[in-house]
Amino acid sequence: MTSADGTRLAVTRRGSGPPVVLVDGALACSRTDPGRPLAQALAEAFTVHDFDRRGRGRSTDTAPYAPQREIEDLASVLRAAGEDACLFGMSSGSVLGLEAVAAGVPVRRLAVYEPPYTGEVVGAANVRRARSELEAILADTSRGLARFGDAVASLMTTTGMPQDMVTLVRHTPVWAEYEALAPTLAYDLALLGDGTVPRSRLEGVRTPTLVLDGAASPELLRCPSRIVACVVGAVAYRSLPDQTHDVDPAVLAPVLSEFFAG
Repeated sequence: MTSADGTRLAVTRRGSGPPVVLVDGALACSRTDPGRPLAQALAEAFTVHDFDRRGRGRSTDTAPYAPQREIEDLASVLRAAGEDACLFGMSSGSVLGLEAVAAGVPVRRLAVYEPPYTGEVVGAANVRRARSELEAILADTSRGLARFGDAVASLMTTTGMPQDMVTLVRHTPVWAEYEALAPTLAYDLALLGDGTVPRSRLEGVRTPTLVLDGAASPELLRCPSRIVACVVGAVAYRSLPDQTHDVDPAVLAPVLSEFFAG
């Protein structure tokens, strides 16, 4: 389908029932999440729409980037999904979902998992510094994709992934896909701003909202989830036992199904 500025968005539709739209976080698309297990699980009760955000997977891109363009993208997908669509956002995808709803995009119910407003823990100044460093890495094309790999590693470490785990992931086949998506990290950073919860905007959210985090995730990600739950007046805030930022779709899907069916 086509967004407002002409960007072509690749959307996959599965299942039947009330419409649900899924929004990926950083470094995620149909190529890094083969089979889309969360979408497959939800498709047992819902018509699920998952899409490649601009610049990712099979979707195109249109310069210059602005967060408003991604809000327009999401609004287009929601309109195509149909009236009374529910929305789930993962990580930075949850930030996009929150911003869209705050801007007036109609959603019946909204669920978000660990919106990464890490500035609430480390401070806005440190987020701005990390953002400048990552933007400098992305702008340095002297070593091509190798430098993109440095950008991916930088993001993973600044969001709480242990260095030994980053090293392990760097030697897996999916790393090449992450490198290809590295330029879109600048988009996620633009969405997050200074990394603190935009209270003045989110206080206007009236959509019934479920805020989730993983009980085994670091405080760097759990603290922002609790703040968002308070600011938007969430109908529920839940920590999923034994889960981290890399949440198990088999654990997440029943929770979302129950909330969206409510």
